[in-house]
Amino acid sequence: MQAAPVRATAIPSFTDALRTVESLLMSSGQRTARRNAWTSVLEDRARAKDRVEAQRFLEQAASGRS
Repeated sequence: MQAAPVRATAIPSFTDALRTVESLLMSSGQRTARRNAWTSVLEDRARAKDRVEAQRFLEQAASGRS
């Protein structure tokens, strides 16, 4: 008796499915613009976090705590 054949392709994840739908609905320029916008959002969040950490450090240094 032979074993059932193994499926060679992986089942796509939900994210992969969304990207496929996105590629069908949007032109490549729109996709690039959306990804660039999201990258900017992530960079803004990182800068805001760094700014808050720097402010806390300066306030602690000014009050004499370390």
